[in-house]
Amino acid sequence: MLTFKKEERLCRKSYLDALFTSGSSFFVFPFAIHLLEITDGSLPFPAQVVFSVPKRRFKNATDRNLIRRRLKEAYRLNKAKFYEELIRSNKQVVFLVSYSAKDIRDYAFLEKQLVYALHRLLDALNPTAP
Repeated sequence: MLTFKKEERLCRKSYLDALFTSGSSFFVFPFAIHLLEITDGSLPFPAQVVFSVPKRRFKNATDRNLIRRRLKEAYRLNKAKFYEELIRSNKQVVFLVSYSAKDIRDYAFLEKQLVYALHRLLDALNPTAP
């Protein structure tokens, strides 16, 4: 379960387009999260994700890649509980995590904030849950 397979990455253009046109979003510093619940059950995993680091803020590709690698690693290590909750509530979701800070943060901070963002994402999918 501690892998990040190709099927878990959001690549389908139709989902990406729908994510921005009909999806919802929220902000958890330093991330902007865009999400879309998938109701037809066509995803091979409970969630598909894409990580984005804007070229506008980080001109060097090495900086963008460093941040993206840190985000992927934090997601890979903390997705098990997230998947369990999605499976328990019988939901599938596609989402985008966009990094919006102006500086490069350390891994511990990014992991803590990503875990919090995943909890907020679950709350957004289950508004009636206590």
